[in-house]
Amino acid sequence: MGDVVVSEFITLDGVFEDPGGAGEFDRGGWAFKFDRGPEGDKFKFDELMDAGALLLGRVTYEGFAKAWPAMQDESGFADRMNGLPKYVVSRTLEHGEWKNTTVIGGDVPDAVRALKQEVSGDLLVAGSGQLVRTLMEHDLVDEYRLIVYPIILGSGKALFPKLDEPRSFRLTESRQSGDTSIVVYQALRA
Repeated sequence: MGDVVVSEFITLDGVFEDPGGAGEFDRGGWAFKFDRGPEGDKFKFDELMDAGALLLGRVTYEGFAKAWPAMQDESGFADRMNGLPKYVVSRTLEHGEWKNTTVIGGDVPDAVRALKQEVSGDLLVAGSGQLVRTLMEHDLVDEYRLIVYPIILGSGKALFPKLDEPRSFRLTESRQSGDTSIVVYQALRA
């Protein structure tokens, strides 16, 4: 059984849009202004190695699918990204071009509940703002792993939407890595 883990680079004001600068956001690329440190790199490496599958929204999937198949590295990160099963949520894609891709086009909450039962290891979500909001609305996120960057952008897509009711979490990890902070929160459910 797998947990849904949302893993994001995020600013102090809650923006997660375009940390790498590959999009059209005029303030994109903000993550490269800071040193994530070796602990941050190890955190991301371990997280990927522990994942059982990637769960992505269409926009993030298309960006990853464009970049990752051509990447190589000595650590095995690229091989793992390319080898993992990938589930992409989309109303427009019929099939995915990236190796090991399954498209989820129907009832997302039910499909994710089924995946949680089927996948051994975490269902790792990165980026994928619309998907994350859907998962939040249906109380399907088990853990948030955030690398917090010391910058306030003042605009951009915020990770956490307005909710009908408050949600509570338990801090399970917090540490500094380079210029950033790694924080991990586990969802508390009644």
